[in-house]
Amino acid sequence: MALADIRIRHPRAASKPIKLADSNGLYIEVKPNGSKLWRYRYRIAGKENVFAIGEYPKVSLHAARLARDNARALVRKGTHPAQARRREIAQTVEEARETFKAVAEEWLNKKKKLWTPRHHLEVSRMIEADAYPFIGALPMRLMTASQVLRLMERVEERGSPAVAIKLRQYISAVFQYAVITQRADADPASVLRGAVIKPATVHSRALSREEVAAIYRSMPFYQSRRTVLAIKLLMMSFTRTIELCRAKWEEIDLVAGEWRIPPDKMKSRRLHVVPLSRQAKMILLELQEMYGNKGHALPTLYSGSKTGHMSRATFNKAMKYLLPDHPEPITGHDFRATASTYLHEMGWRDEVIEMQLSHKDKNQTRAAYNHAKYLPERREMMQAWADWLEEIEQSAVVEKDPRLLP
Repeated sequence: MALADIRIRHPRAASKPIKLADSNGLYIEVKPNGSKLWRYRYRIAGKENVFAIGEYPKVSLHAARLARDNARALVRKGTHPAQARRREIAQTVEEARETFKAVAEEWLNKKKKLWTPRHHLEVSRMIEADAYPFIGALPMRLMTASQVLRLMERVEERGSPAVAIKLRQYISAVFQYAVITQRADADPASVLRGAVIKPATVHSRALSREEVAAIYRSMPFYQSRRTVLAIKLLMMSFTRTIELCRAKWEEIDLVAGEWRIPPDKMKSRRLHVVPLSRQAKMILLELQEMYGNKGHALPTLYSGSKTGHMSRATFNKAMKYLLPDHPEPITGHDFRATASTYLHEMGWRDEVIEMQLSHKDKNQTRAAYNHAKYLPERREMMQAWADWLEEIEQSAVVEKDPRLLP
C-alpha cells in the first residue's frame, strides 16, 4: 500500500531504524532519532543497489516519487542514478566556471601582475559596475553580440560613450581568454568595434600668461586653502593630476628637495623624480602644518573616501570656480602643456623638458635607468619655472574677488 503523509509524520516509535515502503522501490527510512530519509531500491545486472533521494520533509512525498520515477528511467537504460547525479553536479560546477563573471575574475587576477594597481582597480570597477549586473551570470558559450551591444548602448545612453568603448575592449579581452581556456568558441564582442562612436578628443592646450594670472587673481577668494595649495603645486610640478593627488610624505624629501614618485603610480611605470623648487617646498611645509607629515600630502576631507586622498574632481570643481566664464574647461594636462610651451620659449632643451614631463621612452631598457638623467639641469629648470609663476602671481594680486568686478 502506498504511503500517506500522515503515516510518515507519525511513525510508530522504534529503537532501530524502520522502513516504510511506498511503491516501485521507493521507501522512507525512519531513524530512532526521528530523522526520515528517502531511499530508492533498484537492480542493475542482477545486483541490488540503493539510491539516496533526500531527507523528509525537505523532500516531500510528491517530490520523492518524481525523483524515483526519474531514477527508474535511468535504471532502465542501465545507468546508476547516483552516477548521473554526480555528473549533473560536475556539469553545474563546470557551468559556474564558464559564466562571464567567473572567467572575467580569472582574467583580472592574471592581469594583476602586469598592470599597475590603479589601472587594475579602474578596470575591475568598470566591469563590476557595468557588466556583471547584466551579463555576469550568463554562460560564455551562449552569449551573443546583441547582448554585448545592448550593454554598450546602456552605458552610451547615460552619457558615457568613452566608457562604452573601453568596456567593449575589456569584454572582448575576457572572451579571447575564454577561447584560449576552451570556455568559449568565439569572441562576439569583436564584431562590435565601432558600434559606439568615439567622442571627439579634447586636447590639452597651453594657457596664456593672462589666463595663468586670472587663476592666481581668484585664488585668495577660494574657500579651500588645501585646494589652492594643491593647484599651485600642480602648476609648479606639472605632474599629472592623479600623481599629485596620490602623493605621500614618504616619497617627499624636503631636505634633498625631491619628490620621488614610485613606478606603480606613474603612467610610464618607471620611477620619476620631481625636483622641488623653493616655492614648492614652502607649499609642502604649509601642508605639513595643516595635516601632519604622515600618509597623503593632500588627504581627503571625507571619512567615507576609499582612497584617503583628495580626488581629481576637486581640481575640476575648483577650476570652474576660479574661472567661471572661461569658454573651455581647464585641466591638469593644460598645466603640463603650459609648462612645456613656455619652458621651450625660455630656451630649455627639449630632452630635459620631455624627461621632466615623464613622457614614455620607447626604449624600455634605457627608460628604466633614466629617472636621474639631466637631474642638475632639471633642478635649475624647475626653479626657473617656479620663479616665472611666482612673478605672475605677485603681479596678479587684487583686493577684491575678480569674479565680482563689473
